[in-house]
Amino acid sequence: MINSSEFTTRLQKVIDYYDETASSFAEKIGVQRSSISHILTGRNKPSLDFVMKILHSYPEVELYWLLNGKGEFPSNQIKTSTNISSESELKPDIKSKIADTNSEIEKIVIFYKDGTFKSYTP
Repeated sequence: MINSSEFTTRLQKVIDYYDETASSFAEKIGVQRSSISHILTGRNKPSLDFVMKILHSYPEVELYWLLNGKGEFPSNQIKTSTNISSESELKPDIKSKIADTNSEIEKIVIFYKDGTFKSYTP
């Protein structure tokens, strides 16, 4: 079960991050302004449909982060925080595997111990 007050804080962080007003955010995700207001004030809890509309409209928002606060927001921050600036930062066995291929990278998938994962396409 999600903690409504913490969800509200994360929802407000999303709205602020994109420099939206509650009205413009509601319009972008396709809900009434009153729905945003009621969730932000704690009067109502978010529905699954509401959460899915946020995820659809804002792909940088991760489900687990929005619901439970686990993970990162925005999700693309991991790209910059784990950016490898040189081959010397790679482990030797990984470096040799990369050097042996002449193919382009199609997708990078990071698996976490809690069973979640994130995938990135260049």
